Amino acid sequence: MASLASSLQSLKISSSPFTHGSTPLSSLSKPISFPNTRKPGLVPAIRAMKTMQGRVVCATNDKTVAVEVVRLAPHPKYKRRVRMKKKYQAHDPDNVFKVGDVVRLEKSRPISKTKSFVALPVLKRNDLGIPMESQQPSPPGEE
Repeated sequence: MASLASSLQSLKISSSPFTHGSTPLSSLSKPISFPNTRKPGLVPAIRAMKTMQGRVVCATNDKTVAVEVVRLAPHPKYKRRVRMKKKYQAHDPDNVFKVGDVVRLEKSRPISKTKSFVALPVLKRNDLGIPMESQQPSPPGEE
């Protein structure tokens, strides 16, 4: 037994803080963390206004129109772009839109259980005040 104890002492295990588990956690090096440059509350988060364009398919309800929005999305299996249709209920406070009108839907606060969009008229290109190329007068001598 004495030979076993003397042989263990002769090995002289290097003194490491981890050999006896006596290292305090505060002395261990902390992982490197990058400083947070963005302070919450100072810069508002950027949220895109959700707008869509569609065609009115039902205008029989008071102050409400049903708008069908068509978008192209890849097919889950075949990856080909297919037309996806979805109907939204939109608020039309003055009942100005009829079936077949093209409207722009803008996200708003929930107006009812199914309505959270407001229907707005779509501006046509010539309503912007920019004359189209076909409407511009041609320069003299180029007729």
